[in-house]
Amino acid sequence: MNHSPVLAMLHTVPGLVTEMESLAADVVPGLRVLHYVDESLLRDTIARGTTPGHVRRRLVDYARYAEESGAQALMVSCSSIGEAATAARDFVSIPVLRIDTPMADLAVASGHRIGVLATLSVTLGPTTRLVQEAAQRQDKWPLISARKAEGAFDALRAGDRALHDKLVLEAFAELAGASDVVVLAQASMARVIEQTQDEPGGPAVLTSPASGMTQLSTVLRRKDS
Repeated sequence: MNHSPVLAMLHTVPGLVTEMESLAADVVPGLRVLHYVDESLLRDTIARGTTPGHVRRRLVDYARYAEESGAQALMVSCSSIGEAATAARDFVSIPVLRIDTPMADLAVASGHRIGVLATLSVTLGPTTRLVQEAAQRQDKWPLISARKAEGAFDALRAGDRALHDKLVLEAFAELAGASDVVVLAQASMARVIEQTQDEPGGPAVLTSPASGMTQLSTVLRRKDS
């Protein structure tokens, strides 16, 4: 009998479900995906300015549920709670993956001057620390500059996408001039930065969704019995 590999994914933004499943299926054909969506994880993290204890405990519960449901791994698509995902690994036997880990590794391998851009402080800190950890693994000492696009998240939450995009582009421009590579801490910014890609001499720009899926091929295996 042929059993397709199973991946569980935990999202804090409902709109990412379809895109993430499509990207995962491109890497592992025949993949079956179990989606868990919990907006409160990000909402409570933003409210506290850090990942609170109850969010960390809930993430462990999701990891256990994924394991009990037959998933071979749990991927957390929200960078803001990435450090809680790392901590949850101690409580289950399946891998708990952060979607932005490959992006951080690639950033360190791609240049010495690394810019990290986010619209939330609670995302900027974890992503910057993830890049620092990647640098330690590669025994490198990059120059890391972190910048928050002030007001952009509030504008997006208020429905003003044009203002959000303007503020993100302004913050990106400030980082770009002094960076070999810019890491986008949130997938929502990728659409905005795409319009800068054709500018000559600009930095490489990395996003987490596509690169994050590359780790699936090593942790998911098709089971035949």
